[in-house]
Amino acid sequence: MQAYGEGFARIYNLRWGGFANEVAPRLRDFYAHTVAGQTGAAVLDLCCGTGQLARHFLEHGYRVTGLDLSPAMLHYARQNTCAALATGQARFVHGDAADFTLEERFGLVISTYDALNHLPDLESLQRCCHSVAAVLLEGGWFIFDLNTRLGLQRWGGVSVQDSEELFLISRGVVLEAEGRAYIQISGFLRQEDGRYERFDETVFNTMFELSAVRAALSAAGFRYAHFARLQALTMPLDNPEKEGRVFVVAQK
Repeated sequence: MQAYGEGFARIYNLRWGGFANEVAPRLRDFYAHTVAGQTGAAVLDLCCGTGQLARHFLEHGYRVTGLDLSPAMLHYARQNTCAALATGQARFVHGDAADFTLEERFGLVISTYDALNHLPDLESLQRCCHSVAAVLLEGGWFIFDLNTRLGLQRWGGVSVQDSEELFLISRGVVLEAEGRAYIQISGFLRQEDGRYERFDETVFNTMFELSAVRAALSAAGFRYAHFARLQALTMPLDNPEKEGRVFVVAQK
């Protein structure tokens, strides 16, 4: 799985936490109406990034463990949740979503902002599903979003962001034959002393057939799974491949 460096993590913390802030209330509302959520079972934020999603659940009284492969991302996650870390309500673990073990058991495992598209292949996703199943309580939930093949076909092109803090150029390319889309992010990030430091990061998303995702969940022991939009997590989509992004809702 991809692990991001200091420059990317700092920009993510500054600019790209908005998606987590958008989805967190809807995910929490879904969980609050489940048996596990009503009993206050702990939450695992898989590929937790800089901790915005974890912070939302912490602020509403849940115990949260965050797991991420990037030490730089975990650094910001700990900064963003320092009060909960001090009381033991939160903890953050360095690990790979494709292959991890934890002693604690959870009522909800969540992974957002197409984090699992960053797994390199279907085998890695299958191993991720097995790892998640092993840490979920019986009846617990695994919810994650994916960019679909249709959604990733829109990744091509160039975009520019310019502000006092940073200058970014993003170049996207879609390689259908390879089953991936790539974005190269280059730019300059302002440091505390006022100087600008250059950084480069290449991000990829793997194209997963949603039928294969459902099969991977079933093979890992999930008894139920459907694809939904964020605005209606309980309503299965008839044609999920026609969506640009879907949320996968699975129960053990």
